[in-house]
Amino acid sequence: MAIDVLLSGFEPFDGAARNESWDAVRHATPVLLDRGMSVASIELPVVFGAGADALLAEVTAHAPRLVVATGLAAGRQAITPERVAINIQDARIPDNAGASPVDRPSLESGPVGYFSTLPIKAMVEAASALGVAASVSQTAGTFVCNDVFYRLCHALQADGPDAGIRGGFVHVPSADVIDPEDAARALVAMVEAALGTREDLAITGGRES
Repeated sequence: MAIDVLLSGFEPFDGAARNESWDAVRHATPVLLDRGMSVASIELPVVFGAGADALLAEVTAHAPRLVVATGLAAGRQAITPERVAINIQDARIPDNAGASPVDRPSLESGPVGYFSTLPIKAMVEAASALGVAASVSQTAGTFVCNDVFYRLCHALQADGPDAGIRGGFVHVPSADVIDPEDAARALVAMVEAALGTREDLAITGGRES
């Protein structure tokens, strides 16, 4: 049965006890359900290939209108919808299966990159209106977050616009920067903005570096 929204976060990695992206998704899901949306959520493995496979299986199972994948970006000072996914795996640390690919494509036959099909600027405005720091990000990195984002975009592109599924990625900062419950409030606002916005806002979200 088709649903409104599919959310994903990640399991802990690199020795951490938690992953704030999954915390945000866990807190956001019941709020969205209470607001009348049909929602599914999944905790993905921090494993190249397997994380994307798990998400795409849920996309096939649920046929959502919207897919919002999330991940942790420790060191960032805001919740950040991502603009672009790139076709690269370049691991600074091993994933949770011990793999450390270097300069390997996510998909051998895939293009260099894909733009998010979410209205990222409208999403930033919605989160900012709650007093939660938010901004557009120009890079999802080269670890498993980007791998999932790229594979999601590739699959949605292959399905074509007639499938009616839009998707993208949002990075959540660590809990010492934004409390996971505040991140969840921002995520709810971003989902609502994305569902209600077909054409993104014509406002700047660029950077010089």
